[in-house]
Amino acid sequence: MRDKEYAVEDHVFIKVISMKGQTRFGVKGKLAPRYVGPYEILEKINPVAYRIALPLVMEHIHNVFHVSMLQDYLRDPLHVIEPIHVLLKDDYTYEEKPIQIVNR
Repeated sequence: MRDKEYAVEDHVFIKVISMKGQTRFGVKGKLAPRYVGPYEILEKINPVAYRIALPLVMEHIHNVFHVSMLQDYLRDPLHVIEPIHVLLKDDYTYEEKPIQIVNR
């Protein structure tokens, strides 16, 4: 196995430890996610430990992970979703219109 090394501000996925019979992220069994993220690396503590920026919903989890728990993430600008301004009517409803026909 090659030695993984990450730099500060790299993004990685975090491996989710599976426990038999446990629900992970609302899903149980084979469909449960194996990795979550991507999350940003804040600090390299030593060659095998990294401090990760976790969201507030995961604040109960310690934010230092062993390198074996991390998976590479290649940043892709297509993964960024731009917010769309939605015009609401007076009764707080809106009309959906297709942006593009992909296939017929």
